[in-house]
Amino acid sequence: MAKNILHIIEKNMIGFSKGQKLIAHYILGNYDKAAFMTASKLGSTVQVSESTVVRFASQLGYDGYPAMQRALQEMIRGKLTSIQRIEANDATLSGQALVTNVLQRDMERIRLAIDQVESSEFEQIVDLITNARNIYIFGVRSSSFLAGYLNFYFRLLFRNVTLIEDDGAGMFDQIFRVGEGDVFISICFPRYSKLTLKSARFARERGASVIGITDSEISPLYQTATTSLLVRNEMISFVDSLAAPMSLLNAVILAVSQRCGNDLSKNFAALEDIWEQFDIFDNPDE
Repeated sequence: MAKNILHIIEKNMIGFSKGQKLIAHYILGNYDKAAFMTASKLGSTVQVSESTVVRFASQLGYDGYPAMQRALQEMIRGKLTSIQRIEANDATLSGQALVTNVLQRDMERIRLAIDQVESSEFEQIVDLITNARNIYIFGVRSSSFLAGYLNFYFRLLFRNVTLIEDDGAGMFDQIFRVGEGDVFISICFPRYSKLTLKSARFARERGASVIGITDSEISPLYQTATTSLLVRNEMISFVDSLAAPMSLLNAVILAVSQRCGNDLSKNFAALEDIWEQFDIFDNPDE
């Protein structure tokens, strides 16, 4: 339904009341802004009551206004420019409520992730990573920090991890040997990077298993990947909030580490000896 909401509105226009037509016309012309308005804000903008907005969503077949709002957001997630994102969030990110608003959004995305992640697919992904010949990790822009985080911990667990750090032509210099038995972990959220998608397709064509970390089934990465973990990132003004994706990666890291068994303990025992030998960490008791 997320893909067709504007068509649904147009198709049902003739049956709308006068107030509902005001809502419909506004959404059709300003869906990028309407997607981030509360029912109250949308109602005041078009000069109808909040209850009229809620009934409008129900008449379209949605289970309440939040469901219709999510459908609008889903449709535009990969298309909004930074300027549009700032404008869309201006109304909710102001004054003393800003910190509460941001933290509540992050918590809500983590709660949604609990329902969004399929346990069978999660286990399949853990199996692929654990048994991989080589592991490649790639993400650009804000997703590069997620890729770096995953790389940091995977390098403590495995010998065969490559973090792809070039987002230009040099990217292919690092992955041209990818092939069967390898795992290519691609992290991509709106706005979807063409380079990330191209590298994922390249790895898939070479026979590697592509694991997508992305936001929804309409993500172009989801269409390319062998298997995917879906988790919502939040667009807060020009900032990509990565709280939920980071939490999901923590789950992946811990699940993979449990498969490593005694090897994990040996790795950290060796590291502790090295840290102590070279006096790496400050000890306040000394």
